[in-house]
Amino acid sequence: QVQLVESGGGLVQAGGSLRLSCAASGRTFSIYVMGWFRQVPGKEREFVGGMWWKGSSTLYSDSVKGRFTISGDNAKNIVYLQMNSLKPEDTAVYYCAADPRWPISKSPGQYDYWGQGTQVTVSP
Repeated sequence: QVQLVESGGGLVQAGGSLRLSCAASGRTFSIYVMGWFRQVPGKEREFVGGMWWKGSSTLYSDSVKGRFTISGDNAKNIVYLQMNSLKPEDTAVYYCAADPRWPISKSPGQYDYWGQGTQVTVSP
């Protein structure tokens, strides 16, 4: 099993920045991909981005490409989501997820482990 705990959410004005963290514990050696998703009430969970945990390859959704960056610290088992130039439409609950398979998938169903989520609210 893998446990994931997100932190770093909050309220920010449009144009501002936030950095989310996701700490992984347990069988972290089994992780191949770490992903970030977001969800607003009434909508499906949306892929934000992902990275190959054992390397540096990343994949982003078109809606965040150029504004968000995923990075990881394997020694600490932490993955980060740096969010810049935030927009009100980025408001959502953000989740990190772990997948013991490759390649990076945009489908939430591919991921076996999930954190509890952290709220990000961007005011106009």
